[in-house]
Amino acid sequence: MNEADIPIDIHAGKLLDWLVSRRIVNKNWHQYVREVRSRISNALTDMPAHDGLVQLLKGAHINYFHCQQIIDILKTTEADSRNVFGRYGSQRMKDWQEILRLYEKDSMYLAEAAQILVRNINYEIPGIRKQIKHFEQLGVDSDKKIVDLQRSERAVYGEYKALCKQLGIEGENVRQELVTKVVELPEMLNKITATVPELKKAIELYTAFLGNEGCLSVLRHVANAGNTTVYEFLYSESPLSIELPPLKFVADEKAAVVQNDVIDFGDNQGGIDFGNDAEIDFNIDTGDVNLEVGEIDWGASEDPGLEAPAEIDFNLSLEESGIVVESDGNAGGVAKGDEAYSICDSPVYRERFINDLLELESFLKMRLYDLNAAESEHILSLTMMDNYPDHDVKSLTQMLAQVDVLYSNIDSKQIQQLHQIKHSPKYVDILTSKLKQKLVAIDKMKDTEKVMHERAINFRQQSVDLKPTLAKIIEQTGILQGQIEKDISKRYKNRVVNLFGTNL
Repeated sequence: MNEADIPIDIHAGKLLDWLVSRRIVNKNWHQYVREVRSRISNALTDMPAHDGLVQLLKGAHINYFHCQQIIDILKTTEADSRNVFGRYGSQRMKDWQEILRLYEKDSMYLAEAAQILVRNINYEIPGIRKQIKHFEQLGVDSDKKIVDLQRSERAVYGEYKALCKQLGIEGENVRQELVTKVVELPEMLNKITATVPELKKAIELYTAFLGNEGCLSVLRHVANAGNTTVYEFLYSESPLSIELPPLKFVADEKAAVVQNDVIDFGDNQGGIDFGNDAEIDFNIDTGDVNLEVGEIDWGASEDPGLEAPAEIDFNLSLEESGIVVESDGNAGGVAKGDEAYSICDSPVYRERFINDLLELESFLKMRLYDLNAAESEHILSLTMMDNYPDHDVKSLTQMLAQVDVLYSNIDSKQIQQLHQIKHSPKYVDILTSKLKQKLVAIDKMKDTEKVMHERAINFRQQSVDLKPTLAKIIEQTGILQGQIEKDISKRYKNRVVNLFGTNL
């Protein structure tokens, strides 16, 4: 086989070591390349206007092969400076020719080209590819965060609407709607307590079980008389008039802002001065007061000879005396304060009403448990409830279901919150703030979503901008690889040279 037909295969990563080992380049070549790079920098400051030079020098690291192309261009631009001996008088040409001469000394240009090739293959191209992939991944991550934010936004908005639905409001003007809803609370309570008379049989059963007519007093009253005022429950008669306490919360949202007010004692001063040296003047003149201890003069005569005073006659009628005795204030009176509330609207008696419901519920559950256990074991129940055979499992289950429905209605979230709003001045602010926090969170998520959308666009744009740079470097590296292979081939009788491992 002819030697010229045997190719020379060189790993691109070991090209520089291959050149040094075959003494094609000097192992200390990097010590002399600085002078060449300095001359190139100086020569680039004085270049003629030429489109070819602009394209050649654009975004490229100048090496020996670029210098050859620059000289070819200067041969046309500096043709006027050439003398009869074929030499150029232009300083530009002389500078670049000197650069070529320094490059060709000990084949230093080949070592530098090999270094550039290895750097591009191992660092520049992988680095740019990694940056492009990183920006693309950042764009994908931003899209995922946008999707997560949208999901969270929908979830928070769903919670907001669910809470508004629970309160029975639209959520447009939260405070005003809550104030309006509180006014409807008495009517809502009356509708709920309208079903209490259905529990009379259960109440009678529990009363018979305890043998106490006074048990479940609040629940029994509501079952017999309805959701009356507390006044009527206490005094067993309806009031002549009802004076409900004013609502404690502020309807205007701006007026509800908490301020650090000082206590106004009505003295038209900023505060009370309790000075240490101040004394209280009671405006008492003690100048003429005789403080000696004496006996009390009761106005009775001590002289035995005087006539004894007449005795008081207590047998006068009230009509003759002109004294009008009023009633104790309960019969036909006015319901004021807490007594003006209905039983289920009063904080104290509402709790007692619910406690009675729970007590009745517990009794029914225990009785059902006893009956079920007795039926499952086929034994006779020896409890005192055997005196009421008309109440079987089916009837007790129905009673328990009625109690559960009433309890779930009276103790629902909507009723609880409206009750707290009515009787707690600050609760309406807490509830309004809670709802607004969800809206604020939604707005923040929308703002973050916009930012992430802008970031995704920016990351993708950076990735797109890097792709032409990557393509340019790959192209230049491929050209440089071909130039190196061609140069080495000339040194070995034009044998084929293959640089592998470039992965361009």
